[in-house]
Amino acid sequence: MHDTHIDALETRLQTQGFAFVEGVRARAWLEAEGSLADWAEFSASWNDLHLDTFMADGGRYRKRRHGVFAAVRRDAITRQPHQAHWQSRDYNPLNGGHERWFEPLTDATANSVSLGTVLQGFRRICNDLAPEVVAWHIEVHQFRIEASREGAGQPRPEGMHRDGVDFVLVLMIGRHNIREGATSIHALDGTELGRFTLTAAFDAAIVEDWRVFHGVTPVEAIDPQQVAARDVLVVTFRRLHDASTRRS
Repeated sequence: MHDTHIDALETRLQTQGFAFVEGVRARAWLEAEGSLADWAEFSASWNDLHLDTFMADGGRYRKRRHGVFAAVRRDAITRQPHQAHWQSRDYNPLNGGHERWFEPLTDATANSVSLGTVLQGFRRICNDLAPEVVAWHIEVHQFRIEASREGAGQPRPEGMHRDGVDFVLVLMIGRHNIREGATSIHALDGTELGRFTLTAAFDAAIVEDWRVFHGVTPVEAIDPQQVAARDVLVVTFRRLHDASTRRS
């Protein structure tokens, strides 16, 4: 994606607090940042996720892996020791309020060229939109949401929410045998600002988390006799240090 397209994307984010990027444009943006040569292997790693056992609703429809990275502005993005994912109940009333230890990213996934390119590309946008930030705490989540004859899969069972970070990227990896799964964006007063569905590989949603709520509707199996799944990569950036007072 040429710089003029990045500028347009960043303008949309500054204006409305979110942006939907069609897969063709998102892939071009990422390929301008680096290589996606191992994308096939990277996307295949979603077949090796582990059950999320922390679902307060008792659901067994979500599989995931988790990893943490750190970056200082434009220095190297480095993987951090495996650690718990934590959200307060203010942001996640369903599953928040305690440490959740998920299976870590495999070394092959964490060190993949494709993930490195995604992180570099997203950091560029975060840096541009928050030039006062010195260092970033980055979390990477691989999610598979499964639907079956027993019921729908819930991509965001906590409903409309914020994640307690600065920026969120949701990148579609693939959908198989599912319908629905619409993403909606709401203002802090509850007004709906936008609605779209990530359907094709590389379709992306970017959210300024402090400005808007976001949520995803349940996914249903088209053929309940077959495997049905929604695979996404979620990357969050949260400032560790900045040179000014954080916006509120």
